[in-house]
Amino acid sequence: MKKNLLIYLIFIGLAGVFTACEEDGDKVIMLSNPVAPTLTTIPDLTLERSNGTQMLEFVGTPVDPGFQASATYYLEACEQGTNFTDPVTIWSGTQCKSMKITVSDLNGILVKKFPADASTPLDFRLRAVLVVDAGTGAPGTGTNPFSYSSALKGATVALYGLPRLDLVNSGMTQKIESALGDGKYTGLVKLDPANAFTLTDPDAGTNYGGAGGVLTVNGAAIVPSAAGWHKLDVDVNAGTFEISSYMIGLVGSATPNGWDSPDQKMEYDPASGTWSITIDLVDGEIKFRLNDGWAWNLGGTPDNLTVDGANIPLTAGNYTIVLTITNPNSVKGEVGGTCTIVKN
Repeated sequence: MKKNLLIYLIFIGLAGVFTACEEDGDKVIMLSNPVAPTLTTIPDLTLERSNGTQMLEFVGTPVDPGFQASATYYLEACEQGTNFTDPVTIWSGTQCKSMKITVSDLNGILVKKFPADASTPLDFRLRAVLVVDAGTGAPGTGTNPFSYSSALKGATVALYGLPRLDLVNSGMTQKIESALGDGKYTGLVKLDPANAFTLTDPDAGTNYGGAGGVLTVNGAAIVPSAAGWHKLDVDVNAGTFEISSYMIGLVGSATPNGWDSPDQKMEYDPASGTWSITIDLVDGEIKFRLNDGWAWNLGGTPDNLTVDGANIPLTAGNYTIVLTITNPNSVKGEVGGTCTIVKN
């Protein structure tokens, strides 16, 4: 009985091997004219601060290349009539049937590029970046993925200006903003222990200072504990503030310190919301990571950077690299950003 069972199991195993080999030889065939994604529904884009937590939903249909393939979708906007020469990404993910974003998050993204307290005609599109799995025999693998865009869809967007707190004597003109106008402010700021700063509400004329996380009206200047980019959170109602390091850097065998810290720190541009660096690199690989650690890092391809994604190979040379973090709260496997890598 045991002998017969063993023979049966061996037969099943061999059958699986032959089946797998047969499947490995399969080829996929791409449609001569792949069906591009469509952006079917755009919500009402009259944005109001009082509705900041309201969820907006954009609806699309997926790309159809004629075979099963993974795609990353980007919902993009641009000034009407500019043909996406300078687009802004407002959402990214691996599906497009229901793309959701809060009013406050959408307003925060668009107000960096378009005027506040005004109505602006914009063009929207849904772009699919398609990567075929290696070994299928189809083109579009690796660092040269296919990209398909929907037809343009126009809509008028009314944005609201954000209440802000200005940093005084921080060494540069800086501010943090309240997305909901609820007394809670946040933003990325560049700090230095040599530049103790206070906060001013330009609308109310109120000045704030403090120490040890306690915020007080007309309090002493706040002394940062370290230099560099930080996330500053302030709650004027609770009388609290928090400063936490937020530095994005390059790490990898192509960088001067290899895979060891400290990373090659990038500079943040609050106006565009991008991180950039110009640097000499050697043959090797790079990734982006936060605060010299692996808790949050991005890799993959320039159009599709995911948390814990693959290392990015580069040849030796001088590069200017610009990173856009589209989802700072992304988790492993999720899309977290895009980048441009230009060899000078």
